[in-house]
Amino acid sequence: MTSETTVADSAPEPPIKDSPKGLRGHPWLTLFTVAIGVTMVALDGTIVAIANPAIQRDLGASLADVQWITNGYLLALAVALITAGKLGDRFGHRQTFLVGVVAFAAASAAIGFSSDVALVVGFRVLQGLGGALLMPAALGLLRATFPAEKLNIALGIWGAVIGASTAAGPIVGGLLVEHVSWQSVFFINLPVGILAVVLGVILLVDHRAENAPRSFDLPGIVLLSGAMFCLIWALIKATAWGWGSANTLMFLGAAAALFIVFVIWENQTREPLLPMSIFRSLPLTAGTILMVLMAFGFLGGLFFVTFYLQNVHGMSPVDSGLHLLPLTATMIVSSPIAGALITRFGPRGPLVVSMTLTTVAMWGLSGLEVGTGTVEMSVWFALLGFGLGPVMVGATEVIVGNAPIEHAGVAGGLQQAAMQVGGSLGTAVLGAVMAGKVDDTLPDKWAKAGLPPLRGEQASQAADAVAVGIPPAAKSTPPEILGKITSVTHDTFVSGMGLAFTVSAVVAAVAALVAVFTKGGENADAGGGGVHI
Repeated sequence: MTSETTVADSAPEPPIKDSPKGLRGHPWLTLFTVAIGVTMVALDGTIVAIANPAIQRDLGASLADVQWITNGYLLALAVALITAGKLGDRFGHRQTFLVGVVAFAAASAAIGFSSDVALVVGFRVLQGLGGALLMPAALGLLRATFPAEKLNIALGIWGAVIGASTAAGPIVGGLLVEHVSWQSVFFINLPVGILAVVLGVILLVDHRAENAPRSFDLPGIVLLSGAMFCLIWALIKATAWGWGSANTLMFLGAAAALFIVFVIWENQTREPLLPMSIFRSLPLTAGTILMVLMAFGFLGGLFFVTFYLQNVHGMSPVDSGLHLLPLTATMIVSSPIAGALITRFGPRGPLVVSMTLTTVAMWGLSGLEVGTGTVEMSVWFALLGFGLGPVMVGATEVIVGNAPIEHAGVAGGLQQAAMQVGGSLGTAVLGAVMAGKVDDTLPDKWAKAGLPPLRGEQASQAADAVAVGIPPAAKSTPPEILGKITSVTHDTFVSGMGLAFTVSAVVAAVAALVAVFTKGGENADAGGGGVHI
């Protein structure tokens, strides 16, 4: 049976009841509660990277083991997001949020007590599943609790919390690893999770639309999960395997085939996991594409900024985090302001302007040199924050607001999944751009510096090191030779980073054009109440 229900022509929304009196179910207290849970996940996204070297030393892990600590989490998160959003729509976002927080915090504590890297990887997968449960549920709760005229302001604060938490990760992680232990990076989630659960039990009220889904699309879950796994895994491994390798093409081909079968199935089943009808809304589709493109440029580009600050400028993780504070601060400031502007003028204008600012900032970052000072870096970081903050808010409102209330959880999962795919795609593609630039320019720069030629495996290992800004030299290398190698390494890395940011600027410009097709949520008025369970 093929659904013919469009977003614009959907069935009448459920009647809205008055919000419960007192603290329970209060919109701003709901925002405060879900923000605590979201903080835990957003902080974890960057804080763990700082702990990985210490984990490797303490547990005797290989490089592949350490990569799985990150990849296991990302795969679980990306694969489960839309399905987790559907669970919220089916059983209620309050219950899903609380289960997600408990799972995330418990897995964090288990990692801290782990003495084997296999256990760390396993519990990181559980962490990813917990994060997948709570992130869409948080958006679903905000969508159902806030009235339309306040939703964008709430999303602005929500976006500011994510931006601040993400940027604080390297600073907090550096301090904890340096002065406490790598285990403390995970133990910190336990008190945060307990607070989120206590507040959630006391303050959150469940909302469920009268026409919420009552069954599960198990074939759809299997097909979408398989497709997302193949896609994200291919993007993660493409740099190592090569974009033209049989493995990469096999996984990308499997992802494409599974996505096609998934779409065919979703158009035939009675209660689909992801109703294809929601994509008949041009603004929702544009918002999803915009989120992918934004994450491509932002997360892909930020990947190289960390190496630039730490390996080229020689900063510690804490210092590099502090140098990113202009980006953090402007995201925090611009997100709530953008929420108010979007409420008044709609998302289209603010989104176009914001992505234009992002384009300019990316172009400016493409001009960074080895000796670029803090002031110039701060200007471009600040402009980037002013551009990205409103996009996080506006694109989220366009996606969630244009979906019917009974699919709020799925829409929240779609928003998060778009970010994960965009970030993975950006890191993979820009990594390939960097690798290609290094391969093209390193031999010539190396020869001009009068250094002995690199051959075979030695050349490959040197290129890998240079691609992250690390001089390929032994500790016993004479100072004069080491100086030449370091200069060549940094010059080559910066030229590759410049090309990567140029690509990011082009992607951001395309995103500005996509933003023209966005508009405010057609179903936003359904919020601010719902059926309380």
